Amino acid sequence: MSAARSDEASQTRAREALEELCRTYWYPLYAFVRSRGYSETNAQDLTQAFFTRIIETGGFASAYRERGRLRSYLLGAMKHFLANEWHRAQTVKRGGQVQFVEWDALDPEVRYAEASKQSENPEHLFDREWALETIAGALQTLRDEMVKAGKSEQFEALKGSLTGEDGSPREEIAARLEMTEDAVKVAIHRLRKRYRTLLRAVIAETVSNEADLDDEMRYLVEVLRRQ
Repeated sequence: MSAARSDEASQTRAREALEELCRTYWYPLYAFVRSRGYSETNAQDLTQAFFTRIIETGGFASAYRERGRLRSYLLGAMKHFLANEWHRAQTVKRGGQVQFVEWDALDPEVRYAEASKQSENPEHLFDREWALETIAGALQTLRDEMVKAGKSEQFEALKGSLTGEDGSPREEIAARLEMTEDAVKVAIHRLRKRYRTLLRAVIAETVSNEADLDDEMRYLVEVLRRQ
């Protein structure tokens, strides 16, 4: 009985990890499909069908066995899918049996309308949205940790040091948090260090070795610098 419970728990964790990967990659792939000229509805259906196919054929496991990077694997697989599969009318319509993405709740077209202004190259658009999804995942984990530690106010005040969106002077931040400037400096250093650790952890889930991890980290920075 204990072995059965352990096996069930293992399967549950594997399913949750798989669903998380799908949620991370759905929008970059959706943006890629849309930028290839497909309508909103067709892009949603095709992206949903693609994930269904990948899961049914064990595509995620295959990517790891081949020691590939999940980002590159999924983009290549989507290109193949669009070229050879869509016309077979095997698309799983919204509301079908397998659905990882609640399209109506996410309203991806609002995001795509802005993202498509950044690049007309489908592959560049995919890479950009992959990079943004990756850093968003790490940032959300860090936010959750800080909230749990009772430091939500500190996180909100210092997160700009991670994203580059807040240029507030240190003395202003220190006054807001009732901390010394030296304490703020230390807090920012620790936050950046933890953020980088979490970012590496997110990417580590999508590669099969340390060399690929380092390469993907460098590539993520390169992609973000294109903006």
